[in-house]
Amino acid sequence: MEPPIHNTFVVERSFPVPRERVFAAFADAAKKRRWYAESQGHTVETFEMDFRVGGSERSAYRLGDATPFPGAELANEGAYYDIVADARIVVAYGMSLGGRRISVSMLTFEFVATDAGTDLVCTHQGVFFEGADGPEMREGGWRLLFDRLAKELAAT
Repeated sequence: MEPPIHNTFVVERSFPVPRERVFAAFADAAKKRRWYAESQGHTVETFEMDFRVGGSERSAYRLGDATPFPGAELANEGAYYDIVADARIVVAYGMSLGGRRISVSMLTFEFVATDAGTDLVCTHQGVFFEGADGPEMREGGWRLLFDRLAKELAAT
């Protein structure tokens, strides 16, 4: 058995829209599903979201043929621990691949109003187990998700 990998990283992104719009892209299930869950690399099997302190979020994907694990299920189960409207979200996620837990993460999203729009600060604190994607790939994944979020914000 390999020892777990503990890691913290921060991803910051600026958006030229008010922080209420950026926050809404996290709080509204339909908006979040578009930028967070839907992708050409997999099929969404489940996306459920109860956006409130004490609420949960669940998603499951069937990975596509072009992924390292074609046909495998990638699942996330999360719980919301802190929500301050238009300012902060704290959520903890457990991620499983093929039914085996690969990581547990605590994420803090901070929405900071600026003259140019909104700065989003995402602090990811995680522990990665055997077979996990690892901190570098997870950070890259969040950067790609925020690219998708930028497109969502530009379209709405």
